[in-house]
Amino acid sequence: MRRYTSLLLTAFVLFLLVLAGSAYLAGADHSGGHRSRHELTVITTLPAEHAEILSQAYEESSGVHVNFVPLSADSALKRMQDMASSSDNGRASLLLADRQTLEQAAAKGYLVPYISERNDMVPNSFRQQDGYWTGVWYDPIVFCVNRDYLKTLRDDIPDSWQALARQDARIGVTDFMAADASAELFYAMTAQFGEVATMEIWRQLHPKVVQYARYLSNPVRQAGMGEVDISVAVESETLRYIHDGYPLQIIYPSDGTAARLTGIGLLAHEKKQDIAMAEAFADWLLSDEAQIALQSHNYFFIPTNPSTLAYKSFAGKNLVLFTVPVTFTDAQKRHLLDEWARNIRFK
Repeated sequence: MRRYTSLLLTAFVLFLLVLAGSAYLAGADHSGGHRSRHELTVITTLPAEHAEILSQAYEESSGVHVNFVPLSADSALKRMQDMASSSDNGRASLLLADRQTLEQAAAKGYLVPYISERNDMVPNSFRQQDGYWTGVWYDPIVFCVNRDYLKTLRDDIPDSWQALARQDARIGVTDFMAADASAELFYAMTAQFGEVATMEIWRQLHPKVVQYARYLSNPVRQAGMGEVDISVAVESETLRYIHDGYPLQIIYPSDGTAARLTGIGLLAHEKKQDIAMAEAFADWLLSDEAQIALQSHNYFFIPTNPSTLAYKSFAGKNLVLFTVPVTFTDAQKRHLLDEWARNIRFK
């Protein structure tokens, strides 16, 4: 009898141990089930909401958690400068930023070349020829036209900057001094057309501008609500409003336009495992998966990879981009803005 009692007691203790172990493992899985074994740190000038979308989508796809560090362009360059003089193992592996920041980072020696089968598909105009950075998507400036207004036009649809300047219409635009994308348009037009011609275009447009908006979305909203007839706007915001049912149509300037390019660059790193993860994420950004993730949250950009379905479905096949690079110094840019403000904006 004692023997059976001992066996039952032993079995009961083993049962409790198994039960406790199962509960522990279940708890551990519950608390850490969403944690990735691998983590990648990326410095970025993207808005935090864009970074979060990409991070979540990539972790679901690959199991690698992307830790984005959103910074301004100046702060990103300062962070990379500090990294260059430090051996800290927690350093970032990639820079996902606007073209100007990428160019400055490459010039300062913070980036290292990386060329893959996928990024080699990107046209030369969207990447650094030696592989120091590669554009992943871009957002052009377009004419955002109210459809009801468009129906009133016959053969005089404005399809160029000169035609827009002559158009008898209410115009919406974001103040050059309020948003980088708007200022970059002004600099790009000056580089392409010259200062005299660019100032004349905006001198003609100025009396027709209903309001100089502070945010990129406001001119699109104004056109969608019929408060203006035509807005000079970023395509991503225009597509977002079209997706939400606003009566808008996009016209691409036939004489060219500016575009804000976002690209990726590989930062110098010593760990081979981190380099491999960084290269894989850089290639993923050039895939349809990345575009689908952004579009599912109403963020629409044009991919630079022509092999993607997102690019092939892009409607603006007649989009013409300016070809003259913007090489103005910061002092020259300030001078141009001052001239515009003094002689046009506040005259």
